[in-house]
Amino acid sequence: MKNNIILIGMPASGKTYICSKLADKLTDYIPCDIDSIIEKTNGMKISDIFAKFSEDYFRKLEYDTIKMVCTGNNKIVSTGGGAFENPDNRNTLLNFGTVFYLKSDLDVLYYRISEDNTRPLLNCENPRYALEKLLKRREANYEKAHYTIDTCNIQEDEIVNFILGKINETGPTR
Repeated sequence: MKNNIILIGMPASGKTYICSKLADKLTDYIPCDIDSIIEKTNGMKISDIFAKFSEDYFRKLEYDTIKMVCTGNNKIVSTGGGAFENPDNRNTLLNFGTVFYLKSDLDVLYYRISEDNTRPLLNCENPRYALEKLLKRREANYEKAHYTIDTCNIQEDEIVNFILGKINETGPTR
């Protein structure tokens, strides 16, 4: 049984931030941001990996990193927005811990990323439309999470408390 906490969701849904806040409260847990690990391991930004190598190359790095991180207990894992699209990643993450989908609507997500040019899949002529297409494509897989948290109308502390409550209520995952 694993007691890990997995955060999934669209770019700008708050995964990295909530991971950090959970780590502040759960001092015996190790925060693991998959994208940050990939950047540190490869010595380059995600956007540079996409540009220099390809999205497929990045997805392979992502898969390998998730497999590496998914050992042991007491981890808080923040995934990249597309990680849950891969069936192998999804299966690994669902079996590795309790998966929380941080759900945000398109307007909120777009507002959060409107000035951010570091997201390669959204660095295009019409990022709002690209974001909308990503959201529609990914939503069905995101909904396979153990829990969905609509983050649009609640504060970050409420998200953290909800996650802590579910972890305390259920104990380790099935």
